[in-house]
Amino acid sequence: MRLHTVEEMAIFKTMKQFVLLLGLFLSPVLAQAQLRDLSKLQPAADYENLYVQPIAQDSLCSSVMIWIKEGVKAHYHAEHSEQVYILSGTAEMSLGEEQFVVKAGDYVFIPMGVIHAVAVTSAEPLQVLSMQAPHFDGSDRVWVEDIDK
Repeated sequence: MRLHTVEEMAIFKTMKQFVLLLGLFLSPVLAQAQLRDLSKLQPAADYENLYVQPIAQDSLCSSVMIWIKEGVKAHYHAEHSEQVYILSGTAEMSLGEEQFVVKAGDYVFIPMGVIHAVAVTSAEPLQVLSMQAPHFDGSDRVWVEDIDK
């Protein structure tokens, strides 16, 4: 696999910034207002550890419902922040240097670049509403184990 040069990386970053700016101007035109009954959302009948169901998105943000059976390994987001609202279940969460228990009704703000992970402690899956800004496509998720290698 060929590594990209510094110049190529700078061009990629400039192109990504242009696309994001273009999205800022187009998102009010492309996005549609929505009212969703989130209590009716259910995960697929058969999923291993994680099930993600998109709710709404535009160039400025993404909202997804996530069901987690076991946990999510330590990672951070290089280019966006995340807000998580716990709907059901319990888990041990690490956020930066802190560790705490989360439960239904808890809200967690995860700033860009902060390492976080979760380990489910309840018999039922942890169900969370996750909101990311700007739009999240998964490409800026950096797994901590990949850094250590």
